[in-house]
Amino acid sequence: MIVVVDEIRYHLEVHGEGFPLILLHGFTGDWSTWTSFFDKWGRHSRLIVPDIIGHGETESPEELGHYQMESMANSLNTILEKTGVHQVDLLGYSMGGRLALTFAMLYPNRVRKLILESASPGLKTESEREVRRMNDAKLANFIVDKGLKSFVDYWEDISLFQSMKRLPASVKNKIREQRLMNSPLGLKNSLLGMGTGSQPSWWKQLDQLSCDVLLLTGSEDQKFCRIAEEMAVRLKKSTWMVVENSGHAIHVEEPEKFGTIVSDFLLNQ
Repeated sequence: MIVVVDEIRYHLEVHGEGFPLILLHGFTGDWSTWTSFFDKWGRHSRLIVPDIIGHGETESPEELGHYQMESMANSLNTILEKTGVHQVDLLGYSMGGRLALTFAMLYPNRVRKLILESASPGLKTESEREVRRMNDAKLANFIVDKGLKSFVDYWEDISLFQSMKRLPASVKNKIREQRLMNSPLGLKNSLLGMGTGSQPSWWKQLDQLSCDVLLLTGSEDQKFCRIAEEMAVRLKKSTWMVVENSGHAIHVEEPEKFGTIVSDFLLNQ
């Protein structure tokens, strides 16, 4: 399905029946990140699965303003309005988790349940944000100067994804092929506009969220375990679960456990 917002064509897949569940992929991902869960989750939820701006089959405009985190959250709200959806459950991974949290902050009445996989509320201080913006700008230039293949080579090798090296070659190759299908301009602008240093920091507003929140982290992803532990203290209604033998991308590394945990949370079990 194609939905046009501000003259930008957004691609989304819709699958299953039930209460709407929005699935938001991470940086360099696309809607296909979630296909292995369609049958399981589609039995209890109507899955609405967009390609975030700059990714997959959604357009990658030149104008950087479209990529701002709050702008993308507003576009997601318009997509829901155009597809006749009011209240939703939201699941976001990494960058998609930051988008999901931003959406919940801006449109709290639209969100029933929020699931954040390996996600943060942003950075606490302006000095941290400035350093991150500089680093993301370097990465953005890397994509332009060295090309998408070299960037994907680099991205696969960062410490955050070391535990994924244990995955079968067929799984790793599929992820790599999907990453290489992205637009270099889209990824560059996504880093500049939706990076952790560019987005609002939601740390101080976490206690304002009234929906049920599930925080998921992998036991080998110590950085995001620390973040989730602190988030859990500040959120009113949260559950934090650590998935053993997994790093950052739990849905890829431990899909069976991940799928069941998500279903149980959505069905109140």
